[in-house]
Amino acid sequence: MATAVGSAPARSRPAETKIDPVVARIQANPKYHELKNKRSSFGWMLTILMLVVYYGFIALIAFNKPFLATPLGQGVTTLGIPLGMGVIVFTIAITGFYVRRANSEFDALTAEILKDAAK
Repeated sequence: MATAVGSAPARSRPAETKIDPVVARIQANPKYHELKNKRSSFGWMLTILMLVVYYGFIALIAFNKPFLATPLGQGVTTLGIPLGMGVIVFTIAITGFYVRRANSEFDALTAEILKDAAK
């Protein structure tokens, strides 16, 4: 088989790849699949919330500038400033929410999975 100059010849892969028995036990554990599903769905939910908040704010900037330019009181601060700060606070809040759930529920489930795999 000819190869291009400077390229490595294609390597054949073994027909059967050995999987570590501990990894196989973890992947067979129903708690592992529960953890994967919970963490994935929770992550996607927070991602969608963040996208709605962020792009909602950007859409307001793009399509309703007079609304964001509404003054608050007699000062120079407009409605856009607290809404923008709200986006930042929301980001920090959902990050904290994820960390709290990860440190409690997800870590506990991970510990159970590893305990079961070590048997």
